[in-house]
Amino acid sequence: MTTPPPRRRGRALALVAALAATLLAGAAPVAQAEEIPLAPGHRLVDHYEGAPATARPVPGEGPAQHPYLAPNGRSGMHADGAGSGTYPWSGPLGRDPRVTSEKIAALGGECATVTFDAAGRLVTVCGTFSGFLLKLLDPRTLATLAEYKLPQRSSTVEAITRLDFEKIFKDTSGGAYFYLDDRDRVVLADSRQHVLRIAHRQKTDGSWEFAVENDWDLTSLVPHDCVTWTNLFPSGVCDPVTSVMPDWDGRIWWVTRLGRVGTVDPATGALRAIRLDGEEIQNSFSVAEDGVSIVTDHALYAFRADADGVPRVQWRETYDRGTGTKPGSVNQGSGTTPDLFGTGDQYVAITDNADDRMNVLVYRRGADVPAAERLVCKVPVFGSGASTTDNSLISWGDSLVVENNYGYENPGTLLLGRSVVGGATRIDVRADGSGCDTVWESDVRSPSTVPKLSTANGLLYFYEKRPNAWGIDAWYLTAVDFRTGQRAFSRFTGTGLAYDNNWAPITIGPDGTAYVGVFNGIVAVRDGA
Repeated sequence: MTTPPPRRRGRALALVAALAATLLAGAAPVAQAEEIPLAPGHRLVDHYEGAPATARPVPGEGPAQHPYLAPNGRSGMHADGAGSGTYPWSGPLGRDPRVTSEKIAALGGECATVTFDAAGRLVTVCGTFSGFLLKLLDPRTLATLAEYKLPQRSSTVEAITRLDFEKIFKDTSGGAYFYLDDRDRVVLADSRQHVLRIAHRQKTDGSWEFAVENDWDLTSLVPHDCVTWTNLFPSGVCDPVTSVMPDWDGRIWWVTRLGRVGTVDPATGALRAIRLDGEEIQNSFSVAEDGVSIVTDHALYAFRADADGVPRVQWRETYDRGTGTKPGSVNQGSGTTPDLFGTGDQYVAITDNADDRMNVLVYRRGADVPAAERLVCKVPVFGSGASTTDNSLISWGDSLVVENNYGYENPGTLLLGRSVVGGATRIDVRADGSGCDTVWESDVRSPSTVPKLSTANGLLYFYEKRPNAWGIDAWYLTAVDFRTGQRAFSRFTGTGLAYDNNWAPITIGPDGTAYVGVFNGIVAVRDGA
């Protein structure tokens, strides 16, 4: 029997998804955790490789604490407002690591962004085929404590009705990028182009619930003729909101796929927006005291807001966007959320989409930097004709870590024992700012995860899948030494499509647990000794 090409497999899976969505309608949501099932072959692969690591904290200071975000490490997909991808506490060291999981839905259920409230409970958004679910989870058992259903995305309706599975996996809108604010409230943009601020609270009977505190309607500024079950063939424009973040003054910034950049004043509800004509925004963005950093599929921008909240461009730098979308990229452009970093907090980094080899680009921040001095370095990474990333860089001090996602497109891409070429590289900016140097290169194969660094133990965490001649699809949490690039340990998490993480990040909890969003829910790995 021949294996169908990835696009046909995707469409076949979309048909299954349509049937599952019908079954999911009206399902009882809040329940005790149910483990994600293992596919065949899990007894035929190693469950642990390497050896326990010794914690070696990485010297330096983390990004400045954002005044309107939850403490660094708890606030969003990239851990903090600067997008560093680092945590001030230790992750698992590989000492008899134990794995648990929660199955969120019959099919799908991936928990993409994971944050933590002040008590360590998980606050996450999980994508199902019947709609996104905002969930509060117990950090140890992964049982659902509370749930709030968000509107279904247009891409899901299109996938089901038009059998185009790719639409779902290239859609970054609908609440996947959200943040937890300084009062443990979720702020997100749903698929109706509304920005919501949602609190969670314990009721008198001891149970938990979510409650919408604010609802800001952006449809006066954003085209919203979107595909729904009652509007299958819209004639107008639909511009989904992809991400939200606060600036240092407390304004809520939002961006749309079709290049709109706007703000909400939480005190007055005033809305402001501009349009970056002909440009697309599929990634999240980063904020620091000196402004907001946004990357489109054409250029990197630095913004500040006028007194009335109108976004204003401070500077703009184009980059090599290549001639097409690579396998492993959402669109023809940079796949990275900008990293605001540097021992003097003076740099911003992204990657480009150059055809042959992707480059890591480091720029000097500041509106007064001369154009000829803006670019610090341009470093090619990974192999010729096989390099791209659609995940944020990790930044610490003057160091950056980038991974290679080339070849990954959706959860059907790597079935039957396939993997990607992979690779991860550390690059350091020279102390005098004269350029950048490659420190090490690793062969770790992390198809699509957002990797993370624990600065408390010096380990980088990747979600890895290696080729398997027997066709077994085995997934691992792999720890790599930040200083040397050497593997420390790998812990098996599961087999099969249900354990594919499909662009979700690794998140390190305050209790030392590593959480990974996977296609069927969420996986937790923690030391047992």
